[in-house]
Amino acid sequence: MQLNKIYNIDCLEGLELIDKDLKICIVTDPPFNIKYKYKNYQDNMKIEAYYEMLSNVIKDRPSVVIHYPEQLHLLSIKLGIAPSKVVSWVYNSNTGRQHRDIAFYNIKPDFSKVRQPYKNLKDKRIIERIKNGCKGAKLYDWWNINQVKNVSKDKTDHPCQMPVEVMENILNIIDDDYIIVDTFMGSGTTAIACVNTKHNFIGFELSEEYCNIANERIRGQYENSR
Repeated sequence: MQLNKIYNIDCLEGLELIDKDLKICIVTDPPFNIKYKYKNYQDNMKIEAYYEMLSNVIKDRPSVVIHYPEQLHLLSIKLGIAPSKVVSWVYNSNTGRQHRDIAFYNIKPDFSKVRQPYKNLKDKRIIERIKNGCKGAKLYDWWNINQVKNVSKDKTDHPCQMPVEVMENILNIIDDDYIIVDTFMGSGTTAIACVNTKHNFIGFELSEEYCNIANERIRGQYENSR
């Protein structure tokens, strides 16, 4: 299976085609099973079948899953394991839901790999750290990142486009040599983040239309990065 490509096939079928010797990490924002209107996918599976499908995607693989907190609890019960770490992604929206969680299964992220500005520059300890060459605090586990709005210049025809920054944060705190596999690639945001962070990737997307959107975005990103 070729790297840095999105395949228009079912993810469970695609996972069986990946070389077993590759060091992969699943990074995905799956359909939430809330009757959302997608192309070529009915987002209303029976609950048991839905969590069976997600557990078959993850199994014992290093995985990062974005979902609502309650659903991640149910997924953890189905898997029989707890995440090693959970991050909250918060955003300002007009809906009752104001955040999602990001769960790390079978993998431990390293938040010290990403530095961000210190909050209190007047704190004596912070002043001393800066004087000693520290370039910022490690990444926090609370990410305040806006959703992709319909008026955004980067918005595609996919209804649930992820912010690139969320995916970049995830990729930047895991090992650099993982091949990233997004089993529900959608508009291709995970792939865009992989290009930006120098990760190889493989993507699966059931909708031919979304697959074409994603591959077009990737081609543009590679051209812009030259």
